[in-house]
Amino acid sequence: QHKDAYQVILDGVKGGAKEKRLAAQFIPKFFKHFPELADSAINAQLDLCEDEDVSIRRQAIKELPQFATGDNLPRVADILTQLLQSDDSAEFNLVNNALLSIFKMDAKGTLGGLFSQILQGEDIVRERAIKFLSTKLKTLPEEVMTKEVEEFILTESKKVLEDVTGEEFVLFMKILSGLKSLQTVSGRQQLVELVAEQADLEQTFNPSDTDCVDRLLQCTRQAVPLFSKNVHSTKFVTYFCEHVLPNLSSLTTLVEGLDIQLEVLKLLAEMSSFCGDMEKLESNLKKLFDKLLEYMPLPPEEAENGENASNEEPKLQFSYVECLLYSFHQLGRKLPDFLTAKLNAEKLKDFKIRLQYFARGLQVYIRQLRLALQGKTGEALKTEENKIKVVALKITNNINVLIKDLFHIPPSYKSTVTLSWKPVQKADASQKRASEDTTSSSPPKKASAGPKRDARQIYNPPSGKYSSNLGSFSYEQRGGFRGGRGRGWGGRGNRSRGRIY
Repeated sequence: QHKDAYQVILDGVKGGAKEKRLAAQFIPKFFKHFPELADSAINAQLDLCEDEDVSIRRQAIKELPQFATGDNLPRVADILTQLLQSDDSAEFNLVNNALLSIFKMDAKGTLGGLFSQILQGEDIVRERAIKFLSTKLKTLPEEVMTKEVEEFILTESKKVLEDVTGEEFVLFMKILSGLKSLQTVSGRQQLVELVAEQADLEQTFNPSDTDCVDRLLQCTRQAVPLFSKNVHSTKFVTYFCEHVLPNLSSLTTLVEGLDIQLEVLKLLAEMSSFCGDMEKLESNLKKLFDKLLEYMPLPPEEAENGENASNEEPKLQFSYVECLLYSFHQLGRKLPDFLTAKLNAEKLKDFKIRLQYFARGLQVYIRQLRLALQGKTGEALKTEENKIKVVALKITNNINVLIKDLFHIPPSYKSTVTLSWKPVQKADASQKRASEDTTSSSPPKKASAGPKRDARQIYNPPSGKYSSNLGSFSYEQRGGFRGGRGRGWGGRGNRSRGRIY
């Protein structure tokens, strides 16, 4: 007789608003007593989750976790994942809370439902399920996120990473790098290998293919925070030296306002400190050296009367030179006799002339910048113009230190500098002092995980060697994949599906 009574409650979903409200409460309440009616009960509750009346829908969703028992849990997780597509904020929050509550009952079962929708669901469901994982996993306690659960996340994520957009890839890297089991050296190494695979470092590099360029940059940005003295960047540095540097001037990007060449050089500089033993070190160092020479001009020829024959001073591109000189200095440590034994005397002499000319121009700008910033503290240093001058002073000071090292006989590779865009590792030192700090004993600080980077300032020095004009600056915003889903990285096929409860 009780079974008949429960059937009446189930049939209530076909009645009016009052009957439906009662059904939404009583179906889950007595669900466990009628295992033979489990399927009918879940289906009835699902009908209520799709009701036109928002209050009935909310009530039905709120009660869904009560159906998550035994074998039913993955199915409930699958249903709740599909319900993430709701545009009603209260309803969406209820779905999130319901998913979190069943997570605590059975994390693997819940993840099974989420990943099945990520792999096979509609695009909107996939997008929201990935977002759910990237924001909620880190809030779960350790007793829920066991080693076994984390291994399951890694295994399933690898399946998803076979076909992702750039944006999705960034979110998955955020998910994976937050897992406790991947915080170890071997865990970080695993993540670097995943990124290298995604970057497809075996492929021929095509500088005119924006997708190919953006993919490489996006992947490298994800890899940079993972590198350390134990997790080497050798594979990426080698690829940049062999394939990207020779094509630097022909790189293309769709990201508006991005200085793509500087972006590449900054990434190379950040990685160069963590490069391990490189197979073709001399040949790659030569490529790096040749690229550096392009930005280190020779002094203009002087006419007989001592005037500049061309009437034009070469433009000194400090931002580029900082990156190239730093990378050369880092890799040069591994082959300290490169400048003396691997270059002929004529080339070394030519390089020293270029260094000397650059250093002369550098001194002028450093004096001008120090003069412009003299006596400025606190609020005065926070103006946009002065912030750029502080960065410019860091760049020029860094180059100065590195050039001094290379002028030693034999060239030295001992000095350490903190790249101008990295945080200065000082506790509350005044900005003025920090800006004049030419050396730092600490290694470059690792960037925080995740794709977001602060806006970066480029210092474009005045074109005339002794010009006192310091207003010629431009900005560079770190960009990345900012387009719609399905762009690049093998746009996903349209897998639209109806209700698949």
